[in-house]
Amino acid sequence: MARELKLNLPSADDLFSTQEERDDAKLERVMELSLSEISDFPNHPFKVRMDAEMQEMAESVKQYGVLVPGLVRPKEGGGYEMVAGHRRKMASELAERGIMPCIIRDLTDDEATIIMVDSNLQREKILPSEKAFAYKMKMDALNRQGKRTDLTFSPVGKKLVLCQEKVQVKSGNFQTID
Repeated sequence: MARELKLNLPSADDLFSTQEERDDAKLERVMELSLSEISDFPNHPFKVRMDAEMQEMAESVKQYGVLVPGLVRPKEGGGYEMVAGHRRKMASELAERGIMPCIIRDLTDDEATIIMVDSNLQREKILPSEKAFAYKMKMDALNRQGKRTDLTFSPVGKKLVLCQEKVQVKSGNFQTID
């Protein structure tokens, strides 16, 4: 006697995606992310201070929400790493929002470092020690970009000078970096 076997199989539409759907999945997008999913950038040189300005920002976030999304990148083990927006994240926590709008972008470590430094250097109040550490991080990231690993000898000295000059020009600091 034959028995009827009931299987819950996915439809053909569920099995196959279109090229357009695959392309859309690769685009950066703005999403509301839970603050618990977002970890801070490792060795972030700019400290988030609990001062009067932070209290004002928290009040603004409480009233209007975060108006400018942060920038995060996906982490391998799940969750996201904050690249730009550490102060907005702290203000969201203080305002007890629980979520924050973020642009999700795939970035390498060096790309994330350069964006993190550049997005913070325009701030008005930066300690000289924070600025120096940030420039060092950026210079190291620029140094690693395009480095060939298949050579036994590379003109490191020349490359270091060129990298220092790039950082100096972009920062408006034309003094020698030692």
